[in-house]
Amino acid sequence: MRVVITGAGGFVGREISKQLILRGDDVVGLDVNGAGMLHGIRHVIGEMSDPAVRKDLLNEAYDALIHLATVPGGAAEADPAASRRVNVDAMYDLLIEASEKRAGVRVVYASSIAVFGDILPDLVDDQTPLSPRMIYAGHKAMMEDVVAMFSNRNQIDGVTLRLPGILARPKGPSGMKSAFMSDLFHALKNGEPFECPVSAGGTIWAQSVKKCAENFVKAVTLDSTLLPATRAVTLPAIHISMEALASEIASQCRVSSDLVSYKPDMLLEAAFARQPRLMTPAAEHAGLAHDGNPATLVRNALSLI
Repeated sequence: MRVVITGAGGFVGREISKQLILRGDDVVGLDVNGAGMLHGIRHVIGEMSDPAVRKDLLNEAYDALIHLATVPGGAAEADPAASRRVNVDAMYDLLIEASEKRAGVRVVYASSIAVFGDILPDLVDDQTPLSPRMIYAGHKAMMEDVVAMFSNRNQIDGVTLRLPGILARPKGPSGMKSAFMSDLFHALKNGEPFECPVSAGGTIWAQSVKKCAENFVKAVTLDSTLLPATRAVTLPAIHISMEALASEIASQCRVSSDLVSYKPDMLLEAAFARQPRLMTPAAEHAGLAHDGNPATLVRNALSLI
């Protein structure tokens, strides 16, 4: 099987590429910087908003397209025009071009739990309406509708996966406002103090990058008749407080959880650490899963940093 991945040099894209290669698939990857992409895949380097780059990406026959490339949350807020150019316009064109190359091609689109907005009910499930506030979230929600529309028109066979907090991202600037979740892992693994910008009781939805990649690989071939009419599902995730997460990381790293202090930023907490109970029956019906328990989540995350 040949799979095309946009954003193949990113945190999630590298792990998906690795898992596809290990099972014997051919991978064609697109990223703005070739340094992040794995050896063993065909590299296409350039901006997704460039039609010539997209033409090169889709030049060879392929079986599926995984679309990860994005202007992330913080960067999208700082430059809404760039977010529209990449997250909306370029993606729309990419889907049309992919469908013209191969009608009905499987497309797996990485959306985000940010589409639900900041003010959430006591339970989020498959019936919870989308109410985005951030530019990034609004653009993700818009393109969920496009994936459903093109699927209804038989141009693509779309699957939208809404990602929770994916752990643990590489250390350093990412443009993600939620990067503090991963920074906690790096600090405790190195035995360093960490000032958490949300409260100890703040709750998140989390999944390891290993499990996230497994879900994307599963989505490449899953039976789309198992999906809701929207073609969109929220990935199953572990619901955990920051204090409990810090305690589990500290335990596995054999350091004290006292290294973590808490100085909440109320805006950050409202956006990323007030997540209620989560139920994801549609995703589970399609064969998608979370890490199982907090200990496995942390173990999987630590294994890749």
